[in-house]
Amino acid sequence: MALRIVIGMVLTVIAAAVAGHRLWWLYRLGRSGQPAPERIDALRRHPGRGAETQVTEVIGQRKLLKWSVPGAAHAFIFWGFIVLLLTIIEAYGDLFSKHFAIPLIGTWAWVGFLEDLFAVAVLAGISTFAVIRLRSDPKREGRLSRFFGSHTGAAWLVLLGIFLVIATLLIYRGAQINTGDFPYPHGAFASQIVGHWLHPLGMSANSGIETAFILAQLAVILAFGIFVTYSKHLHIAVAPINVLFSRRPNGLGALQPMRSNGKLLDFEEADPDTDVFGIGKIEDLSWKGMLDLATCTECGRCQSQCPAWATGKPLSPKKIILDLRDHAFAKASYLLAGSDAARESLADADKVEAGRPIVGDAEARGVIHPDELWSCTNCGACVEECPVDIEHIDHIAGLRRYQVLVESAFPAEAATMLKNLENKGDPWGMGESKRADWIGELDFEIPVVDGQIGDDIEYLFWVGCAGALEDRARKTTKAIAELLHTAGVNFAVLGPAEACTGDPARRMGNEFVYTMLAQQNIETLNEAKVRRVVASCPHCFNTIGNEYPQLGGNYQVIHHTQLLAQLVADGRLTPVTPVEEKITYHDPCFLGRHNRVFTAPREIMEHVPGVRAQEMHRCKERGFCCGAGGARMWMEERIGKRINTERIDEALSTDPDTISTGCPFCLVMLGDAVSAKKGAGEAKETLEVVDVAQLLARSMASPAGARAIQESGPSAVAGRAERGGDDGLGRPSAVAGRAERGEGDESGGPSAVAGNDESGGPSAVAGNDELDRPDRP
Repeated sequence: MALRIVIGMVLTVIAAAVAGHRLWWLYRLGRSGQPAPERIDALRRHPGRGAETQVTEVIGQRKLLKWSVPGAAHAFIFWGFIVLLLTIIEAYGDLFSKHFAIPLIGTWAWVGFLEDLFAVAVLAGISTFAVIRLRSDPKREGRLSRFFGSHTGAAWLVLLGIFLVIATLLIYRGAQINTGDFPYPHGAFASQIVGHWLHPLGMSANSGIETAFILAQLAVILAFGIFVTYSKHLHIAVAPINVLFSRRPNGLGALQPMRSNGKLLDFEEADPDTDVFGIGKIEDLSWKGMLDLATCTECGRCQSQCPAWATGKPLSPKKIILDLRDHAFAKASYLLAGSDAARESLADADKVEAGRPIVGDAEARGVIHPDELWSCTNCGACVEECPVDIEHIDHIAGLRRYQVLVESAFPAEAATMLKNLENKGDPWGMGESKRADWIGELDFEIPVVDGQIGDDIEYLFWVGCAGALEDRARKTTKAIAELLHTAGVNFAVLGPAEACTGDPARRMGNEFVYTMLAQQNIETLNEAKVRRVVASCPHCFNTIGNEYPQLGGNYQVIHHTQLLAQLVADGRLTPVTPVEEKITYHDPCFLGRHNRVFTAPREIMEHVPGVRAQEMHRCKERGFCCGAGGARMWMEERIGKRINTERIDEALSTDPDTISTGCPFCLVMLGDAVSAKKGAGEAKETLEVVDVAQLLARSMASPAGARAIQESGPSAVAGRAERGGDDGLGRPSAVAGRAERGEGDESGGPSAVAGNDESGGPSAVAGNDELDRPDRP
């Protein structure tokens, strides 16, 4: 008895010392990153939300269970080890007493039953994982395997370790049944089966087996604990922490503002020599970023859903995280040296590693290759799929910011786009005078805001650069305007006063140009007293609704599909003309995945008579990107298959008559792919790509006829746009014919607005499938 006590405690002390030393080293490495006070502040302000995420994502395994089979297997193992913590207590108790039982519960039959039930569930889980890994072996499947690039050897060691934990547990419990030392006379069915197998060996042998396998059980558990701290399975310890400090409701939507040493970066006062501009070296990551690196499970879910990876490009979100993690570990001796003198005394290999550029080609020995960095479309599939809430897009944005703002190293074709944004206010460089041309193509007038917006105006229609300047997107803009006019919705536009929201610049990494454009627009909107905005472009929708509040611009923003769906539901728009077509809908990433608007576009299609909707295999949360996000709209796609071609191939598999969407970028990208397919004879000539607003407009009668069939009749304020100059109540309107004059905003200069609105006005850019429409139009 004394011998097994000594052996058990010696093993425990050694394991605790080794694992503790490693954990302290990891903690120090994590703390070498930048401060992230906003993460701690968010948790302090919303402790209930933090607790909820622990219950739903950690204990409930919500994101893991999105993949049913591997999710269930992981849940069995996770919940099994929670329950089996009782058996660890029992194993330590058995070191000191052959008849140990946990006080109060140690002899309850249902406790023994649960322990054995979850022991079997764990065995089922690891068996499932073994089959999955064999079927998806990267040596055989190559890039098609989500485990390609993962440390597969470590994964097999973990499965073996878990098996040994359960095997030693059941063997020593089976022996205890035969020696009479087992605390559960009933219920422990698996232990009883093993005991039956061991019974013929006799009492003496079972007594020896009991002692040997109690020690083996503890040795395996302790060795497993050490292994976890040195492997990717560190996520067992740090994933709950990472989830606790992750962005809510997720890491999608807004990009985070730039920070230096934990403080918001002010471009007017920032100094590139002392301030942090994005991620230029590994220590520029915040401690939350470092935590992301340590949390990666290498499951490859992000990689399997990444459009860049799926089309043969070098970018894998998993590989980005793993490469940064490996570099952080390799550079740890330099980061933790503490002084310049200590760093000078490091080995040459450590100094070489410390000097590696964070982004660079093979010749420069960069940690991340430029082709990886610039292949990202910011679609958000990686963040959506990650079961441990790693924020891949934030890391990629940080890397891009440094490359653009400090190194001036980015794809050449994007330089023209950035120059146009800075000088002309739109990516194409067409200038403000062209922004209102589309209004003249309609048979009714649209008020253009000059000064404060009129009290009678329900919405400011944010047209966007593509909606105003790109020929195909202008058709959507006109369709939206006609539908709103038909429904009697009073709306106005900014016309020449509207500038690009800055989304392409920000997603490219040029935070300076983004801030300039954003502050200019916020000043314009605030001077006009705008509060409600309807946007036709999901990128504008996301930027104004989610990112402008970071600069003090707080508005209620909805997407045009949300407003149109509500108008149809309220009877203010009634589709009557059948559209006898089979239609498949493409979810724009920044409308769907980033902002959870999935229902509204589909509801519009459901109300159009004759439409036969057919979903693509990848839709809604798992929709596939068109390839335009992340400023990729203005960068040539030279590696692998074009992303828009991949998406159209999937759309063609449904044999559609029409492909619909809700984004001008998607409209252009998918339209280009369809044109290429037609040219190759791979798509029927009648196939077209349209916005759902165009579908709805097709189904409407003429404006006069449509008004006649509206159950609620026209709005009492209809027709004010035609009158101009009068708001319908005998007062002069604040809108004027600015579009006709072609005048720009003479106020000029970005506004020095800052801060955030803590009152939190409602924004329709968040929510879920059930809440993705405004309460009222």
